[in-house]
Amino acid sequence: MILPEAFEKRMKEKLGNAFPAFQQALEEDTPVSIRLNCKKWKVFNFPQTVPWTTDGFYLEKRPKFTLDPLFHAGAYYVQEASSMFLEQAFKQHVDLEESLNVLDLCAAPGGKSTHLASLISEDSLLVSNEVIKSRSSILAENMCKWGSGNVLVTNNDPKDFNRLAEFFDVMVVDAPCSGEGMFRKDPGAVTEWSEENVKLCAQRQQRILMDVWDALRPGGVLIYSTCTYNQLENEDNISWLLDQKEAESLKIETDPQWNVTAVEEKSQYSYHFYPHQNKGEGFFLTVLRKKGEWQPPSTKKKSKKSLLQKASKQEQQALNGWLKNEDPWAFIKHKDTLKAFPKEKLTQIEKLYKNLRVVYGGTELAELKRKNIRPSHQLAMFQSLNKENFQHLEVDKKTALQFLSKGDLQLHELPKDWALITFEEIPLGWVKRAGNRLNTYYPKEWRIRMDISSENY
Repeated sequence: MILPEAFEKRMKEKLGNAFPAFQQALEEDTPVSIRLNCKKWKVFNFPQTVPWTTDGFYLEKRPKFTLDPLFHAGAYYVQEASSMFLEQAFKQHVDLEESLNVLDLCAAPGGKSTHLASLISEDSLLVSNEVIKSRSSILAENMCKWGSGNVLVTNNDPKDFNRLAEFFDVMVVDAPCSGEGMFRKDPGAVTEWSEENVKLCAQRQQRILMDVWDALRPGGVLIYSTCTYNQLENEDNISWLLDQKEAESLKIETDPQWNVTAVEEKSQYSYHFYPHQNKGEGFFLTVLRKKGEWQPPSTKKKSKKSLLQKASKQEQQALNGWLKNEDPWAFIKHKDTLKAFPKEKLTQIEKLYKNLRVVYGGTELAELKRKNIRPSHQLAMFQSLNKENFQHLEVDKKTALQFLSKGDLQLHELPKDWALITFEEIPLGWVKRAGNRLNTYYPKEWRIRMDISSENY
């Protein structure tokens, strides 16, 4: 790999005698890692774990994920291993037993958001934001497949969060950067790199941090990360923020066997991952706590009509048995759909709907069609789905891929009415009997488009 001259010079100064090992690592194959959704997939066997996370594993080689039904079912997420270090920042500096409001500001395609959703409690709320509209739809798809239910996906500029003063307990800002840590994984990042672009990225990152700072409550935690190595976008930006705002840098305890490069300078702590030291790509992370005392807002009686209208008793009764536990969820009717939202977060969710552009919120359980009720695909993906309440048809891999391609299904038995298609006992979606044939209700926009006819099952 031919590195930009200015980048190579800087990395030689930064790494010293370790630079040849770093350069050699960039010529090696990129490690493949996944993080499991243990609320869905409990039977697995992977020999090598990602050591700084509970549910992360390395694969020996990169499979065709598109041809794995479990991938489409949200049983795991394909995520770069170094970025899973986010878990340590959370576990060491956030009380995960609390009911939290969490913001993932630059969330697409969803790696860190699905991770956060697995870490926070069921009565917490995660806002996953993406400023680019097309990417926000991809983010919404991945959050739906993960199926935690306590997530809102928004499509907003960072400055829009100024409307939500002291709303969030935790913010994750995985800032857009020059991408130096992705050189091995994405050769295009090498050709796009320049010193001028590094400076532009640093300036953009400062704007982002200032735009969202007021939405973090006093005592709240900000986790800042990039996939780049240079000091300008990393330590210098955090030093700049600490000069502008009242905050303290927090230390993360690491295991020496992880080979994480911890940097401490003037009470500022930061953590680097390098491909010659860690089985992963380049990554930087630091944690800040906002200083000050915080008083939770007082609960006031609502004076205006709620945006979230509760479903009628009759509509709620139609959903009896659909979820494993109905207690955490409020059933809301929106037009001709019934949704589940975290019951304890309805006031905060209303505020988000009033101030942000929400792309995806709650879990759509059913569509109301005249006197009929039709289960929604989001329900099939929901971790809280009580699949025993529905007829479910276990299929082999070939049939599963036909279903995911919206092809014709050949089943040994036809369901009585609605039924879940499952693979390795994990739901993939719905079918419905129509006479002697089946109608498939997998979302058209999610279907597998590649030719699967020649695959060896």
